[in-house]
Amino acid sequence: MEKFENHTFVICAYKESQYLEECIKSVINQNVKSNIIVSTSTPNEYIEQLAKKYNLPLYINTGKSGIGEDWNFGISKTTTDYVTIAHQDDIYNANYLEEIVKYLEKGKDFVIAFTDYREIKNGKQIELTRNLKIKKMLLAPLKTFKKSKFVKRRVLSLGSSICCPSVTVNTRITGKNPYKTELKCDLDWDTWYEMTKYNENFLYINKELMQHRIHENSETSNLIENNIRLKEDLIMLNRFWPKPIAKFIMKFYGQAIKTNKI
Repeated sequence: MEKFENHTFVICAYKESQYLEECIKSVINQNVKSNIIVSTSTPNEYIEQLAKKYNLPLYINTGKSGIGEDWNFGISKTTTDYVTIAHQDDIYNANYLEEIVKYLEKGKDFVIAFTDYREIKNGKQIELTRNLKIKKMLLAPLKTFKKSKFVKRRVLSLGSSICCPSVTVNTRITGKNPYKTELKCDLDWDTWYEMTKYNENFLYINKELMQHRIHENSETSNLIENNIRLKEDLIMLNRFWPKPIAKFIMKFYGQAIKTNKI
């Protein structure tokens, strides 16, 4: 297959990230080609020049802006069923989309498909952290029980182990505004929780098919620094557990999120 026409990478660009071009190259150089667009709510010459250099359509969000709002805006500009929000700092392995398409060709559809990943710090891929090893363990039941609402919610009950930039969304099921926007940091966790209501697969591809960059200027690092992450983690845990248990689980979170610090 030379191109999978029913998929779009939406590259969400913000300000002037030094890593944006590397992200663009990684989605252009996929083994299976698809559609690619760039979306931003912070238009500038740097983003415009890169979009022009690679002949990519550029869409500017002039309405309400925020992480979730920007993702939904980008998705709203697509015409395909399957959409991947590509975070500007991250890198996709050449076989990322190829592996997802393999499942679709076998008739295995999904509401979301997602993969394992590795982390990059200071320009280098690091060894698996304890946090990532735990996430892999939490996701293991989804290898077998892809449709079970109970299993999907149990997997999510101890944290958001699904790597957001690794996710491809089936907008034929979710619509073109799939991401929840009430939270700033845990909006992805909130969204996966909402998507458990669909009687469709959470397709977990347990292969490391992308690299997630952690650096001091990332939005995740900023939200952790401002303690917004911990407050929202407690909000989410309260959806799964009685408050005393949620508070007990939170004792472990302060240590876990330290892996996002430089």
